[in-house]
Amino acid sequence: MTDLQRLAEPMSGDGCRAQPLGETHRDRLREACAEDPEIWAIYYISYAPADFDASFDALLKRPWVPFALFDGEACVGMSCYINIDDGRQTLEIGSTYYRPAFRGIGYNRRCKDMMMRHAFDRGYRRIEFRVDRRNTRSQAAMKKLGAVREGVLRADRITWTGHVRDTVLFAILKEEWPV
Repeated sequence: MTDLQRLAEPMSGDGCRAQPLGETHRDRLREACAEDPEIWAIYYISYAPADFDASFDALLKRPWVPFALFDGEACVGMSCYINIDDGRQTLEIGSTYYRPAFRGIGYNRRCKDMMMRHAFDRGYRRIEFRVDRRNTRSQAAMKKLGAVREGVLRADRITWTGHVRDTVLFAILKEEWPV
């Protein structure tokens, strides 16, 4: 089994679980993403109803490891391991979305702890998080996780809306976790 295959294994944590994202999750994730159509304005990629299918198809083709996230049997959202660099033992957790009812209740902490544990147990030593400077809620969540704000990548990327995004970089090292 390759490192990437081990990274893509299902996982479970404290009141959450993740399954490798696939076609079987399309309808449930579409429904979840439609609950907050305004949020996509501050995301790099839109999963709003009009954009969902094209974005979902593209996601499944990327060299990422995407997961559907669950609380019991309820599909809560998604998150991915991206920018995986085995040589540097580094990856990023990103493209995360939770239904509005699961924000601010500790689900993010439980989910990110599950994903970090999974990655650290598979030999990764550094986990990064990249957040749009406008997304203050996600920046606050990274600080609660114990991630260190390492700086701002100015004019880092152009989002689906054409906005030139400044990206705030956070990271957690294996020896710094758990907090």
